[in-house]
Amino acid sequence: MTRLSNLININQRFIGKPYRPFIIAEMSGNHNHSLERALKIVDAAAECGVDALKIQTYTADTMTLNLNTNEFSITDNNSLWKGRSLYDLYKEAYTPWEWHKPIMDRCHEKGIIFFSTPFDETAVDFLEDLGVLLYKVASFENTDIKLIEKIAKTQKPVIISTGMASIAELDDIVQTMKKQENDKLIFLKCTSAYPATAKEANLKTISHLQNMFNVNVGLSDHTMGIGVSLASIPLGATVIEKHFTLSRSDGGVDSAFSMEPAEMKLLVDESLKAWEAIGEISYIKSKSEQASAKFKRSLYITKDLKSGEILSKDNIKAVRPGFGLSTKYYDHIIGRKVTRDVKKGTPVSWDLI
Repeated sequence: MTRLSNLININQRFIGKPYRPFIIAEMSGNHNHSLERALKIVDAAAECGVDALKIQTYTADTMTLNLNTNEFSITDNNSLWKGRSLYDLYKEAYTPWEWHKPIMDRCHEKGIIFFSTPFDETAVDFLEDLGVLLYKVASFENTDIKLIEKIAKTQKPVIISTGMASIAELDDIVQTMKKQENDKLIFLKCTSAYPATAKEANLKTISHLQNMFNVNVGLSDHTMGIGVSLASIPLGATVIEKHFTLSRSDGGVDSAFSMEPAEMKLLVDESLKAWEAIGEISYIKSKSEQASAKFKRSLYITKDLKSGEILSKDNIKAVRPGFGLSTKYYDHIIGRKVTRDVKKGTPVSWDLI
């Protein structure tokens, strides 16, 4: 059976532990029904240095039924969208399909990867005709095995958020990918709350998923700020996805938990530093440390001494720099005689005793 890959190539941008985190800006409904704004979001994302911009491909009719009954409405008091019917919410948030190509073309022009989340099989067919390079499956669809099977058959990389999924359901995904001989699976640890809190992130799950399924694992981060995203990197996250807008004050269905350009730029820059900082287990002085090593403490003579005088706490001290004997020899040389006249500021050495 197909083994899943630990290194995925998307248009010569590699995803895997040897490479820096792959950063995705999720536009979602933040275009606020303006193609001009959508293109400005692409431009801003590219200026921030992200690797990819993602949109969503659906219509209100492919998502739900046009009903206002309780089960088709949002009743959670803590939800940003309380009181909205699902149909009306998706009608407001969806990206018109005729916008996909101009958005994709702008991404290509700006040098970033374009892709989308399809929510049904017709969306997959549409995106295939468009020529997307990879796919995303949202947490709420991660149990839709027929949809995942359809996407897996494209043989393109598939990023799947794990929100609300059990281990058994995640294994169903893995087996579906393997049956279609598609080895390019990436899980995103996800807390399906909008926004989510840091305490709900449970980032240790990232390494657990990697070990359990031998796949790349990243983070779909709905928390505010960049702290949780950065914390995921030393735990093995190879992909980070954050919702993105030009300004939260502009409003929109996802604006409240989306990043603004300055924050996204900071995430891109700091995620690279966090990844570089992981390094390897090492106790060898770095090149920059070698020049500083001379300033470590060592033993020095603190008064002028005549040959034969005895070393004591009054005339020897541990100070910087580090050209004298190690401070661990302090007790060993106290009470010993110097073999010659020495000046204050002389480093203690064995031939001096």
